[in-house]
Amino acid sequence: MLGIRIERVAPPWWVRILIPVIAVAVTFLVTSVLILLVGANPVEAYYYFLIDPLSSRVSAIEVLVKSTPLLLTGAAVTWAFTGGYYNIGAEGQLYAGAVAATAIGLQMDGVSPWLAIPLICAGGFAAGLLWALTPALLKVKLAIDEVVTTLLLNSVMLFIVSALLNGPWRNPVSQWPQSPDIAAAAIFPRLLPRARLHFGFLLAIAVLLLVWFVFRYTSLGVRMKAVGLAPLAARFAGIHVGRTLLIAALVSGGIAGLAGVSEIAGIHYHLIDAISPGYGYTGIIVATLGGLNVWGMALAALFIGLIDTGAQTVSRALGVPVYLGDMIQATLLLVTLALLPLQGYRIRRR
Repeated sequence: MLGIRIERVAPPWWVRILIPVIAVAVTFLVTSVLILLVGANPVEAYYYFLIDPLSSRVSAIEVLVKSTPLLLTGAAVTWAFTGGYYNIGAEGQLYAGAVAATAIGLQMDGVSPWLAIPLICAGGFAAGLLWALTPALLKVKLAIDEVVTTLLLNSVMLFIVSALLNGPWRNPVSQWPQSPDIAAAAIFPRLLPRARLHFGFLLAIAVLLLVWFVFRYTSLGVRMKAVGLAPLAARFAGIHVGRTLLIAALVSGGIAGLAGVSEIAGIHYHLIDAISPGYGYTGIIVATLGGLNVWGMALAALFIGLIDTGAQTVSRALGVPVYLGDMIQATLLLVTLALLPLQGYRIRRR
């Protein structure tokens, strides 16, 4: 009698591509039930989610604008996860970068943009890196789980931002909890006329290229992948696991800090509590959906940016809650996590 057996094997390349596609399809099927429950047509809703935002120049550019911070937080999470460091603190690191960009940007009056913009980028990167330092050291020196420490530090940073906005940076005229505007020299230039797309998008592309180059062509990339896949085997092979984890953590924090700089210098020009609607957490969805591949992650960021842009259109056109886009993202993460283990197995006849 013929039987079957399940084998654990490395997946072929087409399976790694197929998993995200299946995850998106299953997510759409599941969330169709939610759309029906609010009295809308799922086909019509997904038209406004996926097609309508690309039908005009303004909304298509807006997809790129919304994707910019996701490209950076997705790159931060991809970098850390590939190196075996599970950084859940990109949200707090983003805010750390935003605080640093604001503090530096407020001092840039009369300074050349050629100096001011590199300074706030460097300051934001350094702030994100420093905010990631404590949980990284706890992981490397004391083996304390980084998932817990990075997650808890997100709330600590939000309290720091709130203290700043309700204290020294509170608007003295309106008493609104927001900082003064940064200097004009520190504002990112626009890439297109009459559009919000800014230099931060090019910065995100440059970061992606750098991360891809490191993973593909450098010994550091090889060491990070080895530690991420099998830390004990990597240590046996002579790789300094602690140092590699530290690099994974700190560079990830710095990249997330750049996402905060991008939102301050490219969109808002001042610090507010709601500078991020959860870009750091969405970066985990982006990195997971992209399979920790740089270019897969970039496509996932653009897809989530499309969903975010379409959510507002769906809400206006069909009268459904704008939070439907958030529910699609959450469902997509859960479905992707459920499907990922399947790519390491195959069914064969005995």
